[in-house]
This record gives sequence, C-alpha cells and structure tokens, in this order.
Amino acid sequence: MLPNLKKNINKILKQNIPEERKDVLQVLIDYIKKKYLENQEIHLNFICTHNSRRSQFAQIWAHTAAAYYNIKVYCYSGGVEVTAFNERAVASIRRSGFEISSEGNYNPIYSVLYEKDLKNVLKCFSKLYDDPVNKIETFAAIMTCAHADQNCPYIQCVEKRISIQYKDPKGFDDTPQEIKKYDELSLQIASEFFYVFNKVTDK
Repeated sequence: MLPNLKKNINKILKQNIPEERKDVLQVLIDYIKKKYLENQEIHLNFICTHNSRRSQFAQIWAHTAAAYYNIKVYCYSGGVEVTAFNERAVASIRRSGFEISSEGNYNPIYSVLYEKDLKNVLKCFSKLYDDPVNKIETFAAIMTCAHADQNCPYIQCVEKRISIQYKDPKGFDDTPQEIKKYDELSLQIASEFFYVFNKVTDK
C-alpha cells in the first residue's frame, strides 16, 4: 500500500462500526464468504444514480480492502444515468492517500492507484451499471443510494441484490463543510468495507 494510504488505513481499522450498520453489512459478508470458501469468483457492482460519489467511493474502498486482506474480488460501479466522477469525491480519495491521474475532459477517466504496481490500477469514471466494462455473467448488486434502489427494480444477471445505502454529500457542495463531509463519508465507507473483508477471513 502507498505510504499515505497505509497511514489512513491504520485510522480506518480503529473506527467503530455501529451495531445497526453491522446488521446491514452482514448480508454482504455472508455472500462474499460463501463465494470465498467455495473458491468461486466474487463480482461486486456498486450502483447509485449518477455513479459520481457514493458508488465510486464504495468501488475503490472495497477493492482496496479486499487487496489488504488478500481476497481476490472484482469490483465495479455504475449508475442509471451517466454524469462524471465528481471532482470533490476525487479530491477526497486523493486526500486519503491514493495516487490519481486523469485523461479526458467530459466524464474523465481517473486512474486510481493504491500501490505502486501499475497492474492494480483502477479505472474510474461515470457509467451505466451495465456498461461493457462491467460485463459480467453474475454479480451482487450493491445499491448505495435509495433513488437507484427504488428506480432500478430489475437488474439483469444479478445473483444477489444488497442494499447498503449512504447519505449523499452533494448537499454540502460549495459550503464550508464540503471537505469535512466528503471525507467523513469516505471514512465511513472505507471502515465498513474493511470490516466486511476482515469478517470474511474470520474462522
């Protein structure tokens, strides 16, 4: 792991997960653990309306947590509309210790690194949940916002649909609390997915 990211992971691992969130996360833990113990491929597609904030955070942190615990998981993200990976969310991920570069102007493609090995780069951009880059036969759909959960009643190829919703930080855009709220959400999502993958490896 990159040095600054590793420092933040030490903080993430000390976060307390409320009991009510543990109950929400248990469905995902059970799904991943079953696949893991049966040596089956694990595919997770994180879905919110615009694929701009919450689902991007979730994809990046789930992928990083799985790598930290040496669990091979394929993480994707998408939405029901295409916008862009919001620059405020990108800035928050960068503050967490990831190295990020981008290409393109409208809906840029961000290369996100959690370690120096370029083979493990994540390509993050806003896309539909069924975009060709997310082409998989079966997967768990992790619904990270209520709007997408309500407006996406049918998702093709879903093996398991799991609702793990987060509050949208968008309401704090261009306010004095913007950075604080984005970083709080990122920390919450990170701590919950590190908790998830730690539980997967529990005996």
